[in-house]
Amino acid sequence: MEKESNLIDNIKEIHTTELGIFRIKRNLNLETKDVVKWCKNKIASANKIYRKGKNWYIITENIKFTINAKSKTIITAHRIKNNFLEDK
Repeated sequence: MEKESNLIDNIKEIHTTELGIFRIKRNLNLETKDVVKWCKNKIASANKIYRKGKNWYIITENIKFTINAKSKTIITAHRIKNNFLEDK
């Protein structure tokens, strides 16, 4: 299994699609123009990073990011309700 440091070491490769930008902005109620940069900053200060199957899951503050492990594409991000940090 890949180490979480592998994702952080390659943070420059993290990106998303136009649909991903829309989804992240909607889910997190963001107003920022550079969504990817905002996400990378949050990911860099993550509380928990783990890989499950084909995806990385990153938990920081009250946000959970899902990133495809192979392509390094941010699939989505969601607010975690009640600061529940465990994977459901």
